[in-house]
Amino acid sequence: MLYTSERIFLSDVSRAVSIRREPLKDVYPAQQFHLLRLVFFASIWFIFIYCTSTFAHGIDGGDAEFLKQNQGFQFVIYLYLGAKHMVTGYDHLLFLFCVIFYLTSLRSIVLYVSLFAVGHSITLIVGVIADLHVNVYLIDAVIGLSVAYKAFDNIGGIERFFGLAQDNAAAVFIFGLFHGFGLASKLQEMTLSDDGLIANLLAFNLGVEIGQMLALTYLFLLLRIGQGLTNNPAVGIFINILLMTGGFALTTYQLVYYFVV
Repeated sequence: MLYTSERIFLSDVSRAVSIRREPLKDVYPAQQFHLLRLVFFASIWFIFIYCTSTFAHGIDGGDAEFLKQNQGFQFVIYLYLGAKHMVTGYDHLLFLFCVIFYLTSLRSIVLYVSLFAVGHSITLIVGVIADLHVNVYLIDAVIGLSVAYKAFDNIGGIERFFGLAQDNAAAVFIFGLFHGFGLASKLQEMTLSDDGLIANLLAFNLGVEIGQMLALTYLFLLLRIGQGLTNNPAVGIFINILLMTGGFALTTYQLVYYFVV
């Protein structure tokens, strides 16, 4: 468990790793520095607005129709769909953003992302093969709750308000299982052929991992930029409160659809 390192604010990361980095404001001229700051906060705001305004995502009608016309093993098609779903899967990306937010070493990032990947791979493959159906609104509500939970944990809320010293690795893995059911539910919305089913699932899952790594690269670079832009801990708290709000908004939206619509 990496409680200490996970509580280190972005501006202190350079002091926590072995390689020292100069603050960006000392590297770039004032005009470029302010431009970087604008890009950083605009990116954070875009992520929040995009993720809370595009509540429902899945395999779109065009992709579903294309799959119906192309039966059997379709490696490239399913690889593409897996990558596309993850890159546009705002709820999965918000959770991963929360997970890596305060991590300071590549080893820690690889560990937690791997646990998440193993978790969602298990329930994605088993859920489709065993035809395990879960209500899409309920599972998406849990996924939204996972975002709120991790953001709340990032600002020390779980330990401070509930006195719980949770196992973060176990939490990431367990939530990964729920995210995998969410992925499975999207595939189950289509009529999948038994011909080449397992191979197609493996291709889809591989695409998910590729999309995940691409998105994580962007998020990681965004966080690195944030390190040099501010030394105010309140910024990290504000961003996590924003993420927590987005998570609760996603959960509320899904529960309203489940109970009312």
